Amino acid sequence: MPGENLTRIEAQERREIVDTQSYEISLDLTKGAEVFGSRSVVRFTATPGASTFIDLIAREVREITLNGEPVDVDSAFADSRIRLTGLAAENTLIVDADCLYTNTGEGLHRFVDPVDGEVYLYSQFEVPDSRRVFAVFEQPDLKATFQFTITAPAAWKVVSNSPTPEPIVHDASTGSGTGEKPAVATWGFEPTPRISSYITAIIAGPYEATFSELTSASGRVIPLGVYGRKSLWEHLDADYIFDKTREGFAYYEEKFGVPYPFAKYDQLFVPEFNAGAMENAGAVTFTETYVFRSKVTDAVKERRVVTILHELAHMWFGDLVTMKWWNDLWLNESFAEWASTIATAEATEWREAWTTFNAMEKTWAYRQDQLPSTHPIVAEINDLDDVQVNFDGITYAKGGSVLKQLAAWVGIEAFFAGVSEYFQKHSWGNTELSDLLVELERTSGRDLSTWSKKWLETAGVNTLSPVIAEAADGTISRFAVTQTAPADYPTIRPHRLGIGFYDLDEAGALVRVHHVEVDVDGDRTEIPELQGRKRPALVLLNDEDLAYAKIRLDERSLETAIAHLADISDPLARSLVWGAAWDQTRDAESAASDYLDLVLGNIGRETESTTVRTTLAQLQTAASLYVTPENRVAARTRVADGLWELAQAAAPGSDSQLQFVAAFANALVTPEHADTVRRLRDGDLTLDGLTIDTDLSWQLLAGLAAAGAVDAADIDAALAADNTSKGAEFAAQARAALPTPEAKQAAWAALVENDDLSNTLVRSSALGFTHPSGAALLRPFVASYFDSLLPLWEGRTFQVANYLIVGLYPKALADEELRSATRAWLAAHPDAAPALRRLVHENLADVDRALAAQARDADQG
Repeated sequence: MPGENLTRIEAQERREIVDTQSYEISLDLTKGAEVFGSRSVVRFTATPGASTFIDLIAREVREITLNGEPVDVDSAFADSRIRLTGLAAENTLIVDADCLYTNTGEGLHRFVDPVDGEVYLYSQFEVPDSRRVFAVFEQPDLKATFQFTITAPAAWKVVSNSPTPEPIVHDASTGSGTGEKPAVATWGFEPTPRISSYITAIIAGPYEATFSELTSASGRVIPLGVYGRKSLWEHLDADYIFDKTREGFAYYEEKFGVPYPFAKYDQLFVPEFNAGAMENAGAVTFTETYVFRSKVTDAVKERRVVTILHELAHMWFGDLVTMKWWNDLWLNESFAEWASTIATAEATEWREAWTTFNAMEKTWAYRQDQLPSTHPIVAEINDLDDVQVNFDGITYAKGGSVLKQLAAWVGIEAFFAGVSEYFQKHSWGNTELSDLLVELERTSGRDLSTWSKKWLETAGVNTLSPVIAEAADGTISRFAVTQTAPADYPTIRPHRLGIGFYDLDEAGALVRVHHVEVDVDGDRTEIPELQGRKRPALVLLNDEDLAYAKIRLDERSLETAIAHLADISDPLARSLVWGAAWDQTRDAESAASDYLDLVLGNIGRETESTTVRTTLAQLQTAASLYVTPENRVAARTRVADGLWELAQAAAPGSDSQLQFVAAFANALVTPEHADTVRRLRDGDLTLDGLTIDTDLSWQLLAGLAAAGAVDAADIDAALAADNTSKGAEFAAQARAALPTPEAKQAAWAALVENDDLSNTLVRSSALGFTHPSGAALLRPFVASYFDSLLPLWEGRTFQVANYLIVGLYPKALADEELRSATRAWLAAHPDAAPALRRLVHENLADVDRALAAQARDADQG
């Protein structure tokens, strides 16, 4: 939206003028469904006589007072800024305003539970959205103390960063409607330590809660809380969450050498949340996806544990010590990604967390690193728009991968020692990359300047391939590893990696028979120690996953993988082979049809839930986008047939059974497929151990909707039976997936022509709208899509605009016409916002990749 951006230069200039001390923020949450009262008292020092601005997005500003003198609101407040002139050395600013609740998951989000009509609020401030709630210098290096005073219905619970005080209950002074007004109360929180505005938090509503505690390494007793909505409370397994939290506390306090820095630790599961979670200091908010009202896969269960430990790691890395500006966002996210994975693997029952990391995070990183929008881990962030689109696979997953590599290179003990020194030296402050590296150099004795330049300050992923020459007797006469880099990002990097040889044993298992660990650098590295060894059935570069690089399988190894991938006993080795096969497919070096063979022939015996989850998603992509169009219906039919066979053969009640059934329902092609799902949903067909619970019933219905096997009345009936927020999301997805022109037009109108849907309904509707089963129906919307891009970007909040611009792109068409239309829009709009152009470029890259894969698949045929 116009006037809501902030550039890095503006932030630097403001930081030179201003230093913040404290905020006293009073919010009145009793003013109705649209607005809340916001009064900010901001104390700060400044260069005498200077001018600057403070940030605020508000419906109305009633009063501005600077150092006791009134400021003319009409001339000072415009867009998202209040202009401040004639500053003194010591300043007190008072701003009284009415701000708007949102339904986008940004600022102060307001949700009405359809089950019981209860109202729930929560804040989400990262990146620039505390300004939607109070007047604030909205940049991470202007830390201050924050003291919140909240007026709300007395029946509510109110949570913030500081421990919740006893409320003062009094009669309501405001309200609407007739009849007796409910009592209201005021909660006066103690000031926080000096923190950045984006990690402050307010959560309010009739949440249920349960409490526990732990003893910190400092000897302090840390109160713990778990919160959730009333209508979901019976499904919230708080004891398990407390257990994982305790394990994380013990691990981090030992490894970081710094006790937990805040007064308490609450974890709140809130409705319609955009992300997995948010690291508000001492008051972490989580998506309700992690409240399991139905059976979920082990992949989701493990993901919840990793997320719990990710946010806990942020209490040190991000909250205690914070980046100066958003170009060092990776210091927060990459570190939390790495720390949560190692903590999950070493401190919880999820011992194969690094296999999950390879299957999920690294797949995400490799994809992101090959998009035209790839960037160094230390990104160039010029303004807020830049950082909004930078919560990506580079910042999280590539950064986490590179930190894993760095920890192995400098030694894990030296790594943790350096991190501990970093926390101690910079507690409650702001840092840059160099501040961390200098501590790691000191504890490890290594010069990290070259490493940093090659790994953190350059973009792109390298590809490692084996070069194998074989003598007449079947032994290896030469073994080398070649390294290539994309032309746009030609950096050749040093790698420490394992090379594994795998052969079939007498029992038919594919086992490792030899392993070497080597340093690879340059375009080609000879590995003389492998000469003279018998060539194995499968050669696996990056065995044990030490390096961040795409790997290639030689032709014989790929043939072995297709026939015997499931026979590899080590789950991490299997994950690496799955990943290598997928990379070769999406890089158009192997035919998509071969990938279908690989998955359908081997996924049935995969034991790692996240590997199954990731691979099934890739299988759908290959069948829907990468197979040549002439063979696509046959390929999709083969996939659906194969998934149903796998579901029938899976162990009763197993994780794989659930995943195969859900994937089958999302891949229906023929009337016979739809009939099978309908009978399964109705109970006329059963699988041993499979319970058709609420969420699975919805997934089956959504699949039937995409196949055109149900109508809107069936969806309405299902929603009437499950009139919950989750039911509404499933229903929105199913309605938008119906393969009729009328259904698509209705979904388009609801999403683009109106703007009243909440963030989660937008996301769900867009998912259904672009379902591959209805690809042909998307053709009439291509021109409308491009016509809508600028209005959507300029008229919606970032999160909703992002959902629409990415979610409504008709990628399922994946043809020359769509590619040409996308290129034409980019050519016609060179001055569009760089962040918007980035999203469109990424959409185009997916089509480019699909067309190359289709051409490769056609050659195979």
